[in-house]
Amino acid sequence: MPDGGPSAALYALLSEALVHRGHTVEVITAAPHYPSGKVPPRYRSFRFRREKNQGVNVIRVPLPSLDRSNLALRLLQYIIYQIGMTIAGLRASYDVVITSNPALQVGLPFTILAVLRRKPAIYSVHDVYPDAGVKLGIFRNGFVIRTVAVLERFCLYRAKRVRILSKSFMPGMKSLGVDERKVALIYDWVETDFIKPLPHETRFAKEHGIVGKFIVLYAGNLGLSQGLEVVLAAAERLALESDVHFVFVGSGAGKKQLIAEASRRKLHNVSFIPFQPRERLPEILATADISLVVLKRGVIFSLPSKIFSIFASGRPLLASVDEASDSWQMIIRSQAGLCVPPENPARLSQLIMKLKQAPELRRQMGARGRSFALEYHSPEAAAEEFEHLLEAISKN
Repeated sequence: MPDGGPSAALYALLSEALVHRGHTVEVITAAPHYPSGKVPPRYRSFRFRREKNQGVNVIRVPLPSLDRSNLALRLLQYIIYQIGMTIAGLRASYDVVITSNPALQVGLPFTILAVLRRKPAIYSVHDVYPDAGVKLGIFRNGFVIRTVAVLERFCLYRAKRVRILSKSFMPGMKSLGVDERKVALIYDWVETDFIKPLPHETRFAKEHGIVGKFIVLYAGNLGLSQGLEVVLAAAERLALESDVHFVFVGSGAGKKQLIAEASRRKLHNVSFIPFQPRERLPEILATADISLVVLKRGVIFSLPSKIFSIFASGRPLLASVDEASDSWQMIIRSQAGLCVPPENPARLSQLIMKLKQAPELRRQMGARGRSFALEYHSPEAAAEEFEHLLEAISKN
């Protein structure tokens, strides 16, 4: 099974699609631990686990079960993972390396398995570091910021190709000195056969007592980059709308604070539901009348993969994101939702009510999102683009 993080499911889909196109794919990854840092009991051992999923060979690196909200413990997990990944990779036979940033998490195996073994590499950039960490307040120490920048530059320079998932990443790549001729834009993808429109009254809704409510859903990481307090503020503004209910599904470093804040505000129209197995994602998304994507102000170097899952689910999307971000531009281009600038609970609550009062508009937006996902963001389309990169670097 993939880990709970959004990237895990994406790379599982990509690996399977590449296998279907005739490639041999071996994935070295961590024992499941995201987002909490807690490793399931059956993966708590000191041995490497070998699995085969849909033709993909998977090696799982053992990790200690730790509290990921503690930055020091998270860094310890990173270090142990890198050492284990390097050991596993030295035993493997391969032609090309595909890895994703941050370098803080993959620097050692990248150096040994790609650079020192002289294997061409595709370095996939999911956030621009150190900028993302600085804006979120994770990196405050000047030495740490410089170290992260040096590690990131090293991987970017040494990679044969740099894959970015958003056009908004290009300024960051230029500031880090990356030759734009080796940068390739490949948007994220979603399993459209798995996530698809389903009836609104799901088993999930019945289990959690939210049938008959107008559901505003946030499903995903309750982390530091989302700024989800704005959703609580919007919920407070709509407290008298008795049928409007806000549902958070997931875990993350910011969950405790959000629950405490909801309690402080005495919000009876908000529910927090624990992180769910991936196989339940289609019905969770189907429970929504509106699905939310929320990022803090200034976080423009991100295109959350949940956007594509929401598109595929056939539900309208309401995004609280920066107007300069690729997220904003894509949602407008798809005509599958509405956008509001970050940290604006008044406008967010207004748009929720606008959509609530326009069921036909919601239906049209959901249908357009589904069509957009099918046309542009299937795993097969992504695998074809990655295959072009693989062919290009293998010839050099």
